[in-house]
Amino acid sequence: MSEQPLTIAIGNYGVTAALKQGLVDTGRLDLAFVDIDPINRAMRRMVRDLEFDICEMAITTYLCAKDRGVPVTAIPVFVTRNFHHWAAFTMVQSGIRSPKDLEGQRVAINRGYTVTTGVWVRGIWQTDYGVDLDRIIWVPTDDEHVEGYGYPANVDLSCRGKSAADLLLNGDCAAAIGDVKATSPDVHPLIHDARKAGFDYYRRTSIYPINHTLVIRDSVLRHHPWVAAALFAAFQRSKQAYYAHLNSSEPQTAADMAVREIRDVLAIEPFAFGVEPNRPALDAIAQFAANQKITYQLLPVETLLADLS
Repeated sequence: MSEQPLTIAIGNYGVTAALKQGLVDTGRLDLAFVDIDPINRAMRRMVRDLEFDICEMAITTYLCAKDRGVPVTAIPVFVTRNFHHWAAFTMVQSGIRSPKDLEGQRVAINRGYTVTTGVWVRGIWQTDYGVDLDRIIWVPTDDEHVEGYGYPANVDLSCRGKSAADLLLNGDCAAAIGDVKATSPDVHPLIHDARKAGFDYYRRTSIYPINHTLVIRDSVLRHHPWVAAALFAAFQRSKQAYYAHLNSSEPQTAADMAVREIRDVLAIEPFAFGVEPNRPALDAIAQFAANQKITYQLLPVETLLADLS
């Protein structure tokens, strides 16, 4: 590109390492990497101020922003994924044994109501455990990335600024969702053997939950429509370099071992890009977002992704 480099804010993962280290061909793309830690701060800056040309984005933040007219568009690159059955906790003495037991209770959410982990957890509770989500009071501990988001009636904002772990430990909430760093031995996962539950969920549904995608400012795509396909190709090359690393004899990190387990146990590609290999997960998260009033309406997958032709 003859113009200034495109600014890009993405996290540090195995799948992004080769790209960030300049080890893959980016073609015509000239990228200027912006390091922001944690990466969710970049997401907020992107949806509020369009601060970057390209940015990693939590999938439900993107759905919420797109539905409200924020001029960014995703490409089908998914840099983080996870099963979320592990992400709900209760107190041992609470008597809560199943997500269904939380109807009529208060549930804390680490950070915002629209956070991707919370949306996946609630969607799985609704579809797999028969939970009536409207019968639970949701208690987020922070505001949302998308400014001006309007909450459903059963969201209680009175505990913003507190920690989800404390809300669970002090009895204000019967459960907590998210990265709840509670040290008490009285806190335990709501779903027993969450690893097995997540793998069984995939085998029944073909859904491997998406956490983060990649978005491009619409103004960039208007002036340089080729950027979407070029960026997709660059991330494909970075991914292949990571796969080669996974297959090498080099020592593996804990994150590498988790990716290898997904590949070997479920016999799937851990970081499949593109629409069709991810349609079950994309359709599910779009439906969950509509059900939970993250979006005003159900957003068809085809309207969410940039043209790669």
